[in-house]
Amino acid sequence: MASLTDDEIRALEDKAQHIRETVVEMLLAAGSGHIASPLGMADMFAAFYFHILNHRPAEPAWAERDRFFLSNGHTTPVRYAAMALVGYFPREECLTLRKFGSRLQGHPERLRLPGLESTSGPLGEGLGQAAGYAYAARLDGKSFRIFCMMGDGEQDEGSVWEAALFAGAHRLHNLTAIIDRNNIQIDGPTEQVLPLENLRAKYEAFNWHVIEVDGNNIRAFIDAVDEARAIVEKPTLILAHTIPGKGVKEIEYDYHYHGYPKSKEEARQFLHELRTLGGKITSEHQ
Repeated sequence: MASLTDDEIRALEDKAQHIRETVVEMLLAAGSGHIASPLGMADMFAAFYFHILNHRPAEPAWAERDRFFLSNGHTTPVRYAAMALVGYFPREECLTLRKFGSRLQGHPERLRLPGLESTSGPLGEGLGQAAGYAYAARLDGKSFRIFCMMGDGEQDEGSVWEAALFAGAHRLHNLTAIIDRNNIQIDGPTEQVLPLENLRAKYEAFNWHVIEVDGNNIRAFIDAVDEARAIVEKPTLILAHTIPGKGVKEIEYDYHYHGYPKSKEEARQFLHELRTLGGKITSEHQ
């Protein structure tokens, strides 16, 4: 892909900021949900939905679209926010998150909302789904790419490593997996709950090409995805280091905010902080 201009990168950064604000608005309306990872992943989702993915929001079942699997389904507010902003559904619908009868459930449900490739709830299943899809796509001679977003905490699941072994053995170069390496999970820091390192060496041992990148740097993340496209002999893992809770300084890196803020008042405070930051970013870009 052609290199992006500074103005194009700034536009994507603005989209990421808008996604963050929308995430907190959704959680505030729902009164529940997850905040830390969605805020940290907003830059990657802005890059995916506004630049990387070959997709058609007005035609979500388009046969030649890229497939995007969200394995860590509890982070779905960030995906809903990105989808709404790019045109899959009206932005106002975001405020129905987790409501009875809503298409936007707390974990994504494929049959409820066009544009989702899978239903995800239990952690550890997404890579297996994506690897199977990539294998079938290669058998069918399809040229679209398959992406799978995972959390680092779900690397505790044995099913992830079965899928990683399968993808490496079959050299699924049409598959790119991303780990949101934010170093937290619900019970604490990942390296205290069940140490994961050396993640890079583990995936390389399973015959994956591994790229480490700052997941909050949109240009660097897009460059990593472009590099993955050029790898033709094995699947690629992008180990994306992100800041959980990014944009709300008092909760950044704090695993206690894996889930919903402590109160609606605190959520409103976070939203105000993000909107203030968003205004600052906009003024700096002018």
